[in-house]
Formats: sequence, structure tokens, C-alpha cells
Amino acid sequence: MSQSLDLSAEAFVADPYPTLAQLRSVAPIVRHDDLGLWLTTTHAAANDVLRDRRLGRIFRPRAASDDDPWTVFDWLHADSILDSEPPKHTRLRRLVAGAFNRGHIERLRPRVEQIAGELLSGLEARLDADERVDVIETYAEPLPVLVICELLGAPTSDWKRLRDWSQAIVRMYEVAPSAEAQAEAQRACAEFAAYVEALAAERVEHPGDDLLTALVEERDGGDRLSRRELVATVVLLLNAGHEASVNGFGNGLASLLADPEQLAAVIDSLDDDAAVARLVEEMLRHDSPLHLFERTATADVELHGVTIREGQKVAALLGAANRDPAVFTDPDRFDAAREPNPHLAFGAGIHFCLGAPLARMELQISVRALLRRLGPVRVVEEHRRPTFVLRGYERLVLERA
Repeated sequence: MSQSLDLSAEAFVADPYPTLAQLRSVAPIVRHDDLGLWLTTTHAAANDVLRDRRLGRIFRPRAASDDDPWTVFDWLHADSILDSEPPKHTRLRRLVAGAFNRGHIERLRPRVEQIAGELLSGLEARLDADERVDVIETYAEPLPVLVICELLGAPTSDWKRLRDWSQAIVRMYEVAPSAEAQAEAQRACAEFAAYVEALAAERVEHPGDDLLTALVEERDGGDRLSRRELVATVVLLLNAGHEASVNGFGNGLASLLADPEQLAAVIDSLDDDAAVARLVEEMLRHDSPLHLFERTATADVELHGVTIREGQKVAALLGAANRDPAVFTDPDRFDAAREPNPHLAFGAGIHFCLGAPLARMELQISVRALLRRLGPVRVVEEHRRPTFVLRGYERLVLERA
């Protein structure tokens, strides 16, 4: 059944969940003719789309020639884990996972706690001076980018530049990016790639105890990442590795603060690691940081009562999946103690987020540190990003409750 839905409409972006619930009542998978997409509406359909090997990540280049402004954007995606399929995906993921598995993530824990503490000192000073503070600007945005800098061995003084490049690139993942957004993405890709290439060349000459050095050196037999694959991997790590953390933190914190009774219970349980872990999973589920993940049929696929023809695209709507009442009791309610919580915020199948352990660690540390330092707080001003695919806040202003 075909549906008409404006994914950029202001009311839908502000709160997509009632509309997604209506779509779910129509069918598990619906056709959106305006976008030329199939859309999943249920947890089961989204999970099947993410796991079905006949539905792949098929990247279509934008550049018409080698000197086209889209050239760098194209290879940053074509040579990344996210936009490749086996056997290339298998090879890239094995090499990157090998570098990750050297213990870089867990070794970062004390430094993540230190960064959180330093940022919270600045946040608290502004809160004391102004009686309110934007938690996105002062805490949620800088923390994961600074952590990625630490992970890769990039200068932490560059965090704002990296954040700006990343934001310009990920705007291309929205449904209809403007001409200005496209031009900004082209510039950001060229500048970001040059930056990473220079950083990687420095690691060749002067290895360090960081993930970038591990990526430069990682081998599987005689195989290693090519220059472009290395750059594409680092850019992907920054883009995916902090967008989920920024938006997951802001969305989840806003959901928690909307329920003062639950907030009080959470503050009382901050010493319980399991309780903090459950809180973070619910933050990721209740208002997912990523809502749409696209796949392309490599053959005709019969799925949940529809036929997705070869070459057609289908999008797993992760936010709709994570509010499916067939899987989650009272799904629209934020439940900090929810268990089990089989959300799909990090995807599923071979493209399950490689950085999920890092994102979980960051969120557990950052939300625990914030609530320990500030105690009860409330939202006094909020501004959503005008985007659906990557859902988050531009501003989330807090004051002490």
C-alpha cells in the first residue's frame, strides 16, 4: 500500500512517533512513492531488512568525472565499511576490528571520565553564573569528539573543526539536502580527507599508542588498509562515532527529565552499574538518534507480504521499530529500568555498529557524571534539529530543579 508522507514536515520532525504508529497499523512494510522507497514500520520487518543478505548497502557514486566536486565524497563512502558489502565489507571489518580489539576502547575509560569531569566543571560554572546552561553545546557535543580525538591520537584542539566537518557530511544523509548543504559536504569531505591523510602520514613516521597507528599497522596476512580505505575508515569513525553519542545523549536526557519521579529513582541508583546500563539502553530506544537506514535489493525479495524488486530501495525505520508494541510494553513511555530491551538503535546484521561499545561507554559515563554533579535538573528551553534521519537537539537548556 502506497503512503504519502513528508519526512521533512515541521510537525513530523518535531514528533514522528504518532505518524509512525499510524503507518504501523497499515502494514509492516509500506511503499512511499514520492521517495521511491519501501519503509518498514515494525521491529520484525526492520530486523529482517537489516539482516537479509539479499538487501545490501549499494553505494551509487555522484561524480561524473575524476575532477568532479563529488569525487572525494564518493570514495570516502565507497571505501568505507558502512557502504560496502561482502567480500569487501568482510575484509574491511576484519582489519578495523583487529585494530579495535587491541584494547583501545576500554583503555580510554579513565580518560573519558576525566574529559567528562573537565567539561562538567565548565558547564557548572556557566550554570552558576547564568542559572541555566545549554547541555548540548557545553557537554554532549564536545565530549564524544574529544574522545574520538583521544582514540585516534588527533590533537584535541581540533575537535571543533572535526565536528563541523562531520556535521556537514552527515547532512547529506537526510532525505532532500539543499544545494548549500551539498556544497558544504563537498568542501568538508576534501578538507577532512586531507587532514586525515596528513595525520596518517605522521603516524607512519612516528607511531603512537592509538587507534590510528593500529589502523596504519594492522595486517591480516599480507593484507592491510589502502590509503583511501584508511582515510574513509577514520572519517566514518568520527561521523558515526560521535553523532550517535551526541543525539543519543540529548534525546535520552530530555526523555528522562520529562519524568521527575523516574529522574529521582535514577539519581538514587547511580552507583548501580546495571541500572545505569539499562538507563542508557532506554535512552537509545525511546528516541533513537538514527531513524532511517537504507538498503537496496540485489534480487527480488518477498518480505512481510510485499515484493521488493531488484534495484528497489527499502529503509528500515529504526525509530518505528523501537516503539513497536509487539516488542516493547507501553512503548511510548520512557522506562529507565526496562528489561529486556532489544532495540535496534545500533542496527543489526553485518552492519551492526562497530563503535557500539564506545558509544555505550561514553553514554554511561557522561549521564552518570552529569546527574551526580548536578542532581535534579529540568529542561527550560529546547530546539530540535530540523532533520529526521539523524534526530537530535540543537539546544537543550537546563536549570537546577
